[in-house]
Amino acid sequence: MKVLDPIALTKQLVDIESTTYHEGDCGEFLAKHLAELGWEIERQYVAQPEKTKAPGAGDGPRFNLVATRPGIEPVLFFSTHFDTVPPFLGPCREDETHLFGRGVCDAKGILAAQVAAAQHLADADLPVGMLFVVGEERDSAGAKMANQKPRSSSRFLINGEPTENKLALASKGCLRVELYAHGKAAHSAYPELGDSAIDKLVTALAKIQALDLPVVEGIGDTTLNVGLLTGGRAPNVIADKAEAHLLVRLVGPSEPIRAMVAACCDGLCDVEFSLELPFVQMRALEGFETMVAKYTTDIPSLTNWGEPFLLGPGTILVAHTPDETIAKQEILDCVELYVKLAETLLENA
Repeated sequence: MKVLDPIALTKQLVDIESTTYHEGDCGEFLAKHLAELGWEIERQYVAQPEKTKAPGAGDGPRFNLVATRPGIEPVLFFSTHFDTVPPFLGPCREDETHLFGRGVCDAKGILAAQVAAAQHLADADLPVGMLFVVGEERDSAGAKMANQKPRSSSRFLINGEPTENKLALASKGCLRVELYAHGKAAHSAYPELGDSAIDKLVTALAKIQALDLPVVEGIGDTTLNVGLLTGGRAPNVIADKAEAHLLVRLVGPSEPIRAMVAACCDGLCDVEFSLELPFVQMRALEGFETMVAKYTTDIPSLTNWGEPFLLGPGTILVAHTPDETIAKQEILDCVELYVKLAETLLENA
């Protein structure tokens, strides 16, 4: 079996654009690379969304990859995503200690570390496999597809996201909320003839932002972000429509949040809950530093692949930014951590 250099593989992956909906070329490269390393490859095709509903959607094929060794039924799967947020930032750059570029830490450096760890474990005849998915940065479409086609032998799933090489005890969930206010247009000199949708929306948002949201000791607080806000026609026109898009980071069940938001909007605007990924708690293991991930992962969408664990090199603080970077040594260290974690789980399986 070939020896794998995870730093070189990271650079090769980063050089290939794979923004969400445009993952095909990277998937082809990865499928060929893993096959050359001796893995059997299964492709799980994931449909492109309607372009009217998903700006930036592509036309080409996109697919997950499941990699297994011939004749082996894996008990443990490594998993992460190979799509990235836009825009593509060009070829990978590096200095003596760090790599720079879109996806170096989220999550192509992680993927390379997982491949290197899986290679090492496969050499020792341990029952491991790999699951690499598309669409994580948007709607977890790849993970949802994979969850419909799980491997029945899999008891453990080691998911990769930037956790600074610490084992996550929990990852926050998310709830996407859309508010739509409706009014009546009129000349702004005669506001009594109209009905401002913006006034309704602003009133609802003020109520929502004043909510006392749940806090869980040891995990953290529920956070809420108003990410998009649009409405109206012109300064001299009473607004007949307005909308806002919010994202709530969950530390528990969503039902109480849904009820509170709906109450704030009653009589003011319509509410739609367009996406939910639940809060997840995971167990600690002796010998691993721990953290709490304030972000959401594919784990809630991969429930049929076994008990989840979350670990990866890099920091989320530079993911999705023009300054995305990762230390080369951190990737190498994570290979060893992945091997240690997998061996620990398989020894006690």
